[in-house]
Amino acid sequence: MPAAHYEGHRGCEDEGPADSMRRDRVSWLTAQGGHRIRLEAATICQLACPSCPTTQGVVKAQIGAGFLRFEQFRRIVDDNPRISEIELSNWGEIFLNPDIERIIEYAYRRNVALSAWNGANLNHVRDSVLEAMVRCKFRVVTCSIDGATRETYEIYRRKGDLARVLDNIRKLNAYKTRWRSRYPKLLWQMIVFGHNQHEIAAARSLARELDMTFVLKTNWDPDYSSVPQRSSPAVTAAGGSPERQPAADPAVSPERDEAQSDGICYQLWNEPQINFDGALLGCCVNTWGTFGDNAFEVGLERALASPGLRYAKEMLLGKAPPKAGIPCTTCAVYATRSRAQRWLPPEPRGGLTRVLQRHGLGRWVVWIDNRLGRYLSPLVRSLHVT
Repeated sequence: MPAAHYEGHRGCEDEGPADSMRRDRVSWLTAQGGHRIRLEAATICQLACPSCPTTQGVVKAQIGAGFLRFEQFRRIVDDNPRISEIELSNWGEIFLNPDIERIIEYAYRRNVALSAWNGANLNHVRDSVLEAMVRCKFRVVTCSIDGATRETYEIYRRKGDLARVLDNIRKLNAYKTRWRSRYPKLLWQMIVFGHNQHEIAAARSLARELDMTFVLKTNWDPDYSSVPQRSSPAVTAAGGSPERQPAADPAVSPERDEAQSDGICYQLWNEPQINFDGALLGCCVNTWGTFGDNAFEVGLERALASPGLRYAKEMLLGKAPPKAGIPCTTCAVYATRSRAQRWLPPEPRGGLTRVLQRHGLGRWVVWIDNRLGRYLSPLVRSLHVT
């Protein structure tokens, strides 16, 4: 179907899954690889958060500053029918991308679930984009909100406006009511600093009022607004009790940090990171090297089969030594893993949804949720499609 058919239409009518599969030129039954990728929508941000590598110019210098183009997104979706989930957020603000509304609508029509788990600041979002997120069932947005008052919020989220962020969240909720949609699910993520820990309770209360899941995140930069030792670096979202202090030696870091680093390293298998320009970065942490071929130039399947990426996986499993030219070799996460000799174990195979996704049926799962999720919510929850 010609592109113009999609570009000019605003109703978010989706294809049936069979129609979607027939349109693809590659065989979705024999395609190799996983069902999920991370595809950077923007490495540009309008805020100036002090500890952020984007603010500091590191991201621009190493992987460039720019936006994912709609045509490149469409090609990835069309040529890879096995892909049914795409994470759009990482180093920048996805809603600054001028093509974001078209990307959201096209993903819905092709039965691809979009998410922004990594985060967005929601300072500047067009109303039409907010409504498209609801109409087209954008799955989840993690909203980075580090305070309950304007004064506290703007200490870290410099150039941000808390009132505008909350207004956009209220608009999203209004659209969800209008369209009778449970999507997007909204998370309020608050980084705990020394300057904002007194507002945790107020932020949690406001998140509850806005029907948002409240999540606390530890400040990873010890040189910026650290929490006093007696208070601990983070407070649990549920009860407000202190968590244990991070271990001084990264080789014996707390279990929660180990789990987080495992999740990052597993991205090479489960959701490989691709830059806005097609560069294969492997994971969400890497800004200093690529794994070989550009996914936009040679195709996603060929890029993910690169020798560099395969070798990196062997390194993370403890089956190969570090090697020059492999981004993992100079990664702090890998260095910690290597010192501790704590290699990645095989991941569990998962339930019914994972079986369907491994057999190239992930878009059927998304289609079921998009079309019938409101009526079949128990089934949808059992399939873990959100």
